[in-house]
Amino acid sequence: MTEWITNPPPWPGGARCAVAVTFDIDTDSLIHLEHRDRAPDLVATTSWLRYDEVAVPRILDLYRRLEIRQSFFYPAWCMENYPELVEAILKDGHEIGHHGYIHENYNQLPADEQEAFFVRAIETIERMTGAKPRGFRAPVYNFSRATAGLLAKYGFLYDSSLMTDDVPHMVDTDGGSFVEIPGHWPMDDWPQYVHAPDFGYQMTVRSPEDACAVYRSEFEVAYEAGGLWMGVWHPWVSARPARLKAIEAMLLDFRARGDVWFPTLEEIATHMRKIEADGSYIPRRIRLPYYRQPIDPSFLPRKP
Repeated sequence: MTEWITNPPPWPGGARCAVAVTFDIDTDSLIHLEHRDRAPDLVATTSWLRYDEVAVPRILDLYRRLEIRQSFFYPAWCMENYPELVEAILKDGHEIGHHGYIHENYNQLPADEQEAFFVRAIETIERMTGAKPRGFRAPVYNFSRATAGLLAKYGFLYDSSLMTDDVPHMVDTDGGSFVEIPGHWPMDDWPQYVHAPDFGYQMTVRSPEDACAVYRSEFEVAYEAGGLWMGVWHPWVSARPARLKAIEAMLLDFRARGDVWFPTLEEIATHMRKIEADGSYIPRRIRLPYYRQPIDPSFLPRKP
């Protein structure tokens, strides 16, 4: 394999690379978080966020056709308000991971409030699924200096919030360690499709062919080098018919290679722990947080 990736893990069954399709089901948590007082009047905006009620069943149909199980990240408030979608996901054997309580921004909250929302989400997920979540993805990737410690404290197997590497690796922090399953912005669907003036996000909307050209280019390098390909998508964004049709064609092409693994993120993290424990692979390790305090102001120019 070409050494674009210098330390690819050995994937199960001799697979050349791992492919994970993940969806964050944020629904209308966003509008209540950002525009609580105005939310009742933002009906059009709420309507496209609530397209998840159409989109999630469509995604589950696709997964049944492909015969794969995948991972969803779900704000717990959304789970409480759309329990029928939770039941459908669980019925098909998919994973539900922690995605905050109401899509709160962890790096904008004091530490005690971060923990309160973090625990509230864990309790909700356990009550609704029968099990504590094993994985976490910070809403909008807003991982704070306290987040790694919370993941260790509450026994999480993995995180999928950071953009640290091209393959999974280990994170050490006070109180323990966990597997990081990293993503990156080119594999997120917001830059490709989202035009949302109420959230200050106005991208030029690309065609499904253009978006999938980005995703396919990332796959080709992952396949060549033994890496991880992971979509970070949202039902109301990527499960419109033309977009999901293009995704299905793309995933069928990936599967046709014959040596691509389609795991949940929990399965990836479990595999990483296994190959580390048996000595067949030495993963990269980082320690978090990177900084506990702002750097000394003497290193910076004075502000005008």
